[in-house]
Amino acid sequence: MNWVNCISAKRTGYSYSTAPHIRSDYQRDYDRLIFSSAFRRLQNKTQVFPLPGSSTFVHNRLTHSLEVASVGRSLGSVLGDFIAEKVGENTEAQHFYKYDLKGVIGAGCLAHDVGNPAFGHSGEKAISNYFIQNANSVIGGLDLRSYFNNKEWGDLTDFEGNANALRILTHHFKGKMEGGLSLTYTTLASILKYPCESVAKSKAKHRKKYGFFQGEKFIFNEIVSDTNMYQEEDSPLAYFRHPFVYLVEAADDICYRIIDMEDAHRLKIVSKEEIYEAFLNVLTEANRSDNNISKIKDTLLKLKDANESVAYLRAKVINTLVNESADVFKSNAASIINGNYSSTLMDDVETKCPSLHDIQKLSVSKIYDHHSVIKVELAGYKVMSGLLDIFVPAIINESPSGIEKKSLVLLPEQFRVDNSATSYDKVMGVIDYVSGMTDDYAIEMYRNIMGIEIAMHSA
Repeated sequence: MNWVNCISAKRTGYSYSTAPHIRSDYQRDYDRLIFSSAFRRLQNKTQVFPLPGSSTFVHNRLTHSLEVASVGRSLGSVLGDFIAEKVGENTEAQHFYKYDLKGVIGAGCLAHDVGNPAFGHSGEKAISNYFIQNANSVIGGLDLRSYFNNKEWGDLTDFEGNANALRILTHHFKGKMEGGLSLTYTTLASILKYPCESVAKSKAKHRKKYGFFQGEKFIFNEIVSDTNMYQEEDSPLAYFRHPFVYLVEAADDICYRIIDMEDAHRLKIVSKEEIYEAFLNVLTEANRSDNNISKIKDTLLKLKDANESVAYLRAKVINTLVNESADVFKSNAASIINGNYSSTLMDDVETKCPSLHDIQKLSVSKIYDHHSVIKVELAGYKVMSGLLDIFVPAIINESPSGIEKKSLVLLPEQFRVDNSATSYDKVMGVIDYVSGMTDDYAIEMYRNIMGIEIAMHSA
């Protein structure tokens, strides 16, 4: 891999675009994501805090993704000219890094959460634990586990939003366009944060989770081959990260570390004084020439609106972390392109700015363990498990009962597969449906099916 051959304009579904177009291939990726239904559904998916019933605005998955994309584009802009100098006389690659890299990173940031189910990470856990807890449940005379091979079972018992994102973006759903959104391999490579299969997970940061389901193994191999990613070992399947992944990851890390704190302040979970101390410590430790700490403190004194002052400080910290992350990338560019970089940009920034670790500890104790967050997680777990229990046995059973046949009527056509399909493909269709639900839709469906609230329609 080098800075020239890690780029590919090839798309899923078909090879290359030959028609003239006013937008570049990578701008089209960004626009396709913005207008996609999978992206719009993020508007009603939990980021951290409960969405309904709050009088104070907090981030959902969509607003979070838009802000991550903004930060990602900044990182791409900062590093574009730097990388362009490394491609020699290749004018096409020079043009890409100067003008298109920021769009690719922005598109990757838009896409990074599209695979996350409703109710945040508790939705992922609910899907995984459903299969773990029901492994011995008898369906059609066989226990659930027996319907799947080891790799398929690994996908189901360790459901992963990152792998689901690749599936949503590339899978040919029934009645839909072939190749999913038909994004370029470059953009898709930028979201392969964990480029390995489920059975290849390890303690290494790039294999802490996994990046594709068995159903997407073919397209995964196409992407890593066409962008010349380094294979780590033959079996199980695992690769080292594409260099653009580090920029998408850094943008996400910056946003959730900092913006979750801003949300917590608006909800009066974290005080203004705690925010000031934490954010000013980061700015002081970074010690960048473009930050005048005395001037920043003077501005804070003039701002009488607490939310405005926190937003001002948040902007300063994000700008600082973008520049710090870019500096780390530049310092490690050789190891990043050679597949030898074993850290993350923000982890290395944290060595210079240890107060980032204090922010993380504060977030865990006051935000992620807050009773309102835990209530959503528990409710989401119950809802997602209940929905799977309706559809999974029905889709697997070759001789479904009357009530199971009725259940399958509710499964939209695009998520159904032929009866000749494997049990894995059938169940993945159910998971596509359930994991794609918004928080509100999942709750409504659960309440209707369980008889808690009957859907009535007038004639």
